[in-house]
Amino acid sequence: MYFISTETVYSILLMGGLGFLFSGALGIADKLLRVESDPRVDKIYDILPGANCGACGCAGCYDFAEKVVKQEAGVNGCPMGGEETAAEIACVLGIKIDTSNDRLLPRVLCSGTSNTCKIKNGSYTGSQSCAVQDIVGGGQSLCYYGCLGGGDCVKACPFGAMIMNKNGLPEVIEDLCTGCGICAKACPRNIIEMHQADRKLFVFCKSHDDPKKSREVCSASCIGCGICARKSNGAITMENYLPVVHHDKIKLDELRLNQCPTKVIRIV
Repeated sequence: MYFISTETVYSILLMGGLGFLFSGALGIADKLLRVESDPRVDKIYDILPGANCGACGCAGCYDFAEKVVKQEAGVNGCPMGGEETAAEIACVLGIKIDTSNDRLLPRVLCSGTSNTCKIKNGSYTGSQSCAVQDIVGGGQSLCYYGCLGGGDCVKACPFGAMIMNKNGLPEVIEDLCTGCGICAKACPRNIIEMHQADRKLFVFCKSHDDPKKSREVCSASCIGCGICARKSNGAITMENYLPVVHHDKIKLDELRLNQCPTKVIRIV
């Protein structure tokens, strides 16, 4: 026959009492300190692609959903989701938006190919990744501003919306592109820029070399002559040997683009 000592009984009662006390305190604290979540956050999160790519500038899709509800991010802030996602988010929030002019597309601003760019003496046998080439010797071309041709942007695109064309340059398949901007971030030379789809005039060169060197390294580069700027009524200016297009001032019918010696400034 077993006997339970008085000390054991007291210990059991004490632990049970403390457990009951602490659980009651936690229950009260939960009611007093609970932060009610907005149900719209979960609804918006369910609408989003769920890629957590960071293209919106937020930590992830849920963070973006919270910021949209708090009005800290725009309903059209998810480039991967596009117009359809923006419209669904607006519906959850009970607002109307016009997304017709908000679509972004990547523009590959380089015209240099193996036929136009001069190649360095000797052959490069290392990794073909653009990121690696840019660090190790700057690639095979003598132009240190142009496309490296490694296809990092193509590999980075999660939608298969970009290919390397026969000239060795990235080419965008607009019907598949969501405008997420991941390809632009993958380019170490920053030759891919995101622009509104309705913008049509671009300078397909990023070289800031002086005219003499530009001619030497690539026959398709901008030579910084400034003809386009002088004939644009202020819609195009020159900065460090390269034209800068001011899209809000452009009147395409007034430009004389045929006077560009290398045809590097042209309409998409």
